[in-house]
Amino acid sequence: MPEPKHILVIRFSAMGDVAMTVPVLRALSEQHPQLKITVLTRAFFKPLFEGLNNVEVYSTDLKGNHKGLLGLYKLAKELKHLKVEAVADLHNVLRSKILKFFFIGTKVVQVDKGRAEKKALVTGKEFKQLKKTHQRYADVFEKLGYTIDLSQPKFPFKPQFSKEITKLIKKDYPLIGIAPFAAHKGKMYPLDKMEKVIQHLSKDNQVFLFGGGENEIIILEDLSKKYENVISIAGKLSLEEELNLISNLDTMLSMDSGNGHLAAMFGIKVLTIWGVTHPFAGFTPFNQPDSNMLLADREKYPLIPTSVYGNTYPENYEDCAGSITVEKILEKVESTIFKS
Repeated sequence: MPEPKHILVIRFSAMGDVAMTVPVLRALSEQHPQLKITVLTRAFFKPLFEGLNNVEVYSTDLKGNHKGLLGLYKLAKELKHLKVEAVADLHNVLRSKILKFFFIGTKVVQVDKGRAEKKALVTGKEFKQLKKTHQRYADVFEKLGYTIDLSQPKFPFKPQFSKEITKLIKKDYPLIGIAPFAAHKGKMYPLDKMEKVIQHLSKDNQVFLFGGGENEIIILEDLSKKYENVISIAGKLSLEEELNLISNLDTMLSMDSGNGHLAAMFGIKVLTIWGVTHPFAGFTPFNQPDSNMLLADREKYPLIPTSVYGNTYPENYEDCAGSITVEKILEKVESTIFKS
């Protein structure tokens, strides 16, 4: 059977999950330039895929026009006009499974999430490194006839600062992004300790605070007002502007969350803080060394990882990331900034 020339890639979900597909699709499009790729995702995520050769985004409205079974049927009819020859399901949830049902006769491959392995990891049966999510995505395309080598990645050139970002740059300092929030408290570094990190780093660097949601915006704005070289961009920039800034950072410090994956898309050095989750589950930012993962004290908190996504954890585990000292984080950030 000949290799498909046009692949539909399905990935909805959260921004970090979608961002993890980008390095894989960049490698796929560069190593197989004859291939046409259409990504099915939310319209908001379209800027993530800008600059990828032969990659187009088909926007879906899962809360409106494409909602429910009837909406997915309507979406499938729209997609069939694109004449895709194969479907790569990088999400593998009920919604994508229903959508694939309407592609009878088209070759379909879905990602193997390794659910059994991950269950063994979080229940303490097997504490070992699992296959990384980026490789799981690459495996899908290999089954469609397209092998991808992720070992020598290429990243886009740093763009010029947009006018909006230029207004924010105050001094000729290294630029550090800090994203102190995560979807679940057990994945976060305690804010009082994070403030000490921010305070110290702001002396010789310009610090940009990333976040979203009303409460986060208020907290980050209050933090930024305390220190001269700290700017909160939460709620102030479009996604395009945020990506422009992120792609020019010297370092991004984040939790096990989306902003780390956004920075890794551009080849930025990413330091991640891990609480109740663990890198062994395979969700580390792309192409980052193990030494860039700052881990909670597993002797003190032996049940880590308590879950794959950080949504469940035992009593007294919610601040386990605080077992990482402020000094250790500062040492790592500063050594990363000045590393050649």
